[in-house]
Amino acid sequence: MIDLSIIIVSWNVADLLKACLHSIYASPLGSYMLEVIVVDSASSDASTAMVRSHFPQVKLLEQSDNLGFTRCNNIGLEIALGRYLFLLNPDTEIVDDALAQIIAYMDEHPRVGIIGPHTKNTDGSTQSTRRRFPSLAVGFTESTWLQPFAPKSLLDHFYATDVDDHSVSEVDWVQGSALMARREVYTQIGGLDEGYVMYSEEMDWCKRAKNAGWGVVYYGKASIIHHGGKSSEQVAARKHIHFQTSKLRYFRKFHGWLPAQLLRLFLLISYLWQLGVEALKGLLGHKRALRQERVRAYWQVVRSGLRVN
Repeated sequence: MIDLSIIIVSWNVADLLKACLHSIYASPLGSYMLEVIVVDSASSDASTAMVRSHFPQVKLLEQSDNLGFTRCNNIGLEIALGRYLFLLNPDTEIVDDALAQIIAYMDEHPRVGIIGPHTKNTDGSTQSTRRRFPSLAVGFTESTWLQPFAPKSLLDHFYATDVDDHSVSEVDWVQGSALMARREVYTQIGGLDEGYVMYSEEMDWCKRAKNAGWGVVYYGKASIIHHGGKSSEQVAARKHIHFQTSKLRYFRKFHGWLPAQLLRLFLLISYLWQLGVEALKGLLGHKRALRQERVRAYWQVVRSGLRVN
């Protein structure tokens, strides 16, 4: 019987994926049985050749098109056999026996449906990966130009800053760079919502799990390293569009159509404002190449209309 299925969606990060897979197979598992599934989203680098050459035990699912992070995770989930289903980014590395620790905790706590480990940045500092569900006020302030003016308590609550880095604590959701779910959760609520191409899909999944009565836990005793956003960094404008449309989809789904439309209008006006500021700075000759790049990215966002599927 397979205890743990690790599902990795990869796109053009061959070296990071290699380090990730090495760390998985070096992690002591004791008697637990493991399978690793790599869903390659039409990489143009040497990712698939590397997996076939160095990790023949991996189940490699090569896609002919870039289907997006969420769809590719669901493709992996559909064939996974494990009691636990671990969504893991390719730019991560498992630290020591983190996998065995998390499985043991889940076995001991049957009402916990989803769990996320202590995540560290490349330099060893803690990466904030546990959250509470966002209020509408958070939607208008977090990751917008209003963030510096938001009440500290508002964002502290959202970022769960009261949760100690090394604690084991109930939270609302954990970041999808390293998220383990119990098979029963997947069976009950289904996979990720493919209306989210990337971003917020894990928040949605955790929301549905909690609504179904499952607990979500941040497990600070086990660690991974997350080098951070290497696939999404490759397409700046699309990153903005996916981030904001995913936010809007979440608010439409759980807060209603009108709040989501108000938030959409606010975001579009914000991007127009930023575009004007960057264009003006470029005309004045301040870091002109950078300003031009930002103007192009923000204009693509505005042209998209931030329309939600």
